[in-house]
Amino acid sequence: MGQPNPVAVLDKAVAILRAVAAEPATLAELVERTGLPRATAHRLAVALEGHRLVRRTPVGAWAPGPALAELGRGVADLAELAGRHLVTLRDTSGESAQFYVRDGASRVCVAAAERAHGLRDTVPVGARLPLTAGSAAHALLAFAPADEVTPLLPSASFTARTLLDVRRRGWAHSVAEREPGVASLSAPVRDAAGAVLGAVSISGPVERLGRRPAPEVVGAVLEAAGAISRAVR
Repeated sequence: MGQPNPVAVLDKAVAILRAVAAEPATLAELVERTGLPRATAHRLAVALEGHRLVRRTPVGAWAPGPALAELGRGVADLAELAGRHLVTLRDTSGESAQFYVRDGASRVCVAAAERAHGLRDTVPVGARLPLTAGSAAHALLAFAPADEVTPLLPSASFTARTLLDVRRRGWAHSVAEREPGVASLSAPVRDAAGAVLGAVSISGPVERLGRRPAPEVVGAVLEAAGAISRAVR
């Protein structure tokens, strides 16, 4: 007998989370909203309840659980922490600074410190960008498992060799990958176990950042990434 497809199971679990997001659902309502067999819906809902991702209401329906809010606060806390260091990075480098986290095949800007004057590259908080272009994408993917990276490479503006170079030197640089005339420089932020939590980035006109970033600019980005990494440990 074959083993269950873990991706298919995950898709079904997410369907249940979406089904209860707007309004609590009984088991019958879960089946109706998701199209899942009754036994499957019940089994996954109970498993999600065990992880506190859903909870039971007083009448026995399932609703979003407390762990979802806790996870959301974790991202918010990381964004707030990163934002403080981005101000220093912006002032040191003279360029707009951002902090990105990965969300599937995208990267999301969760904190930013914009350059106050002159020509600048503006990425608003909440902006969702593909993982196929830009130095922040390099930094987020360089240390990811190969099976997550390989499907993105055919449509990417960079190669597997690019990511190998990032792993070797610890920072990423791109020129005109995301926007014509824009260069960026990024470094990964890690937790105590070494897992990548996000990427610190600066971006601006190629004329200022250059096609080969100055050592002091690279140092400023690495210092910001290191400071955030130390703060979250």
